[in-house]
Amino acid sequence: MKEETCNEMEEGASKCEVSIKGTGSGGWKSAFLLLANQGLATLAFFGVGVNLVMFLTRVLGQDNADAANSVSKWTGTVYMCSLIGAFLSDSYWGRYFTCAIFQLIFVLGLVLVSLSSWLFLIKPEGCGNGELVCIPTSPIGVGLFYLSIYLVAFGYGGYQPTIATFGADQFDDSILTQKNSKEAFFCYFYFALNLGSLFSNTILVYFEDSGKWTLGFWASTGSALVALVSFFLGTYGYRFVRPCGNPLPRVAQVFVATVKKWNVVPSNGAELYEVEGSESAIKGSRKILHSSEFEFLDKAATVTERDRFEPVNPWRLCTVTQVEEAKCVLKMLPVWLCTIIYSVIFTQMASLFVEQGSVMNYTFRNFHFPAASMSAFDICSVLLFTGIYRQILVPLAKLSKNPKGLTELQRMGIGLVIGLLAMVAAGVTELARLRRVVPDKGTSSLSIFWQIPQYVLVGASEVFMYVGQLEFFNGQAPDGIKSFGSSLCMASISLGNFVSSLLVNMVMSITARGNNPGWIPEDLNSGHLDRFYFLIAILTAADFVIYLFCAKWYKGINLEEGVENVRMEGRGDEEHGIV
Repeated sequence: MKEETCNEMEEGASKCEVSIKGTGSGGWKSAFLLLANQGLATLAFFGVGVNLVMFLTRVLGQDNADAANSVSKWTGTVYMCSLIGAFLSDSYWGRYFTCAIFQLIFVLGLVLVSLSSWLFLIKPEGCGNGELVCIPTSPIGVGLFYLSIYLVAFGYGGYQPTIATFGADQFDDSILTQKNSKEAFFCYFYFALNLGSLFSNTILVYFEDSGKWTLGFWASTGSALVALVSFFLGTYGYRFVRPCGNPLPRVAQVFVATVKKWNVVPSNGAELYEVEGSESAIKGSRKILHSSEFEFLDKAATVTERDRFEPVNPWRLCTVTQVEEAKCVLKMLPVWLCTIIYSVIFTQMASLFVEQGSVMNYTFRNFHFPAASMSAFDICSVLLFTGIYRQILVPLAKLSKNPKGLTELQRMGIGLVIGLLAMVAAGVTELARLRRVVPDKGTSSLSIFWQIPQYVLVGASEVFMYVGQLEFFNGQAPDGIKSFGSSLCMASISLGNFVSSLLVNMVMSITARGNNPGWIPEDLNSGHLDRFYFLIAILTAADFVIYLFCAKWYKGINLEEGVENVRMEGRGDEEHGIV
């Protein structure tokens, strides 16, 4: 088991020593176990999350706008917690321990969700199926339910980015075959995520929609328990990377040193301060070469006359690698901000898409098709386009100069465009639905399967956007903050949910005046949900223009890697060569 251990320097910089211990070597054997763990955990999470909006309206009695906002805030909390998990993972606990702790919290939350619905909320049994009304809920039951779902949010959110980075840790970048496998891992990771959610979006949703909410929640709990056991079973085979200390002081030192030397003219790249040798001052982290962006931060690595005659003080003199670590975070932020609007699109599947489908004709040959189950078409789209991308588009794109095919930034741009088309499709479907509303029935005669295009387009966009994000932020993050890089993808989804909630509130406050019910009223047949979808499409178009400028401006991280550090494929590496 290869481990990287860290000790704090007296000056405050992190030091790591590479040591070999045990027999675990990672590779695809460990990665496949983590992919299975991800699939089972996702099944459990979406067993609660995908139909939550219907639970809030049917069981807790919330109206459509309030339920959509509640789901957006809850989902936003899930992914905001990813920053907490990433920080603890990178700084103190390490990936393995962080995954274990947050999975235990996740299981506890699911147990409480199941108990609260069973003991307090589903009264009488079978209520909340769209026909049988639940009796008013008790404050204790509602309070316990909200506590439990936010425990689920905290547990799953903290676990999600860390398991992605932990899976990537199973491959050694210094071995060419494993480096290629690491790039493929993120694609399979998102594949496993969607494969796990396929069951919860079909079978579990069907039981929940028919009033068997408690059964669905207990099934989710069982899946999470199996995921936890499978995670622990692979303990002795994992490749571990221990944390290298809190990155916040390192970044703070750069800005403090820059302020202290504000009147100093920064030196050119060759004259900036850096430790000698092949390792950086943040040992366990490769050296990062100087870049020309944010040159004012180079002041922190500029050696003044005072610095020459005093002991090295990291709050006054920082290494080039330390400065570049701060620059990397700053350079990624504009790209990251441009992904938030896409997450607004993504969050509609768990809220307004479901509410739209619930007032459509959802019967097919006497079979009741739950509105939340339509997300199965999104999942199937993800699985299909993942295969198309890996097996067709990448080989074709490799005819260009990029060995990866399309770059991560190109894929994210394509995802934005496809997401825009999904919103247009959703708006067109809503227009058709409104034209076929059945008087005095509260629903439309338009088949729910008219929603398929919008779900398929969102699924296709996810393959380009979210897989591209995972690869981009993990690959561009310095070695000491890899989990933070992965968490940026989750934080984008989080803010997208909060922005979606803000948009709903703003739209309703503007449009619901006087006798006007607004765009998203309790009765969607009297509203204009189509205009809300078109508004998101317009915002996405504007965001895409800004993204093009950010992507063109962005310059990737430049790591110092000697040829001697890269081992070619040889005997003993065969298990790592699966791509």
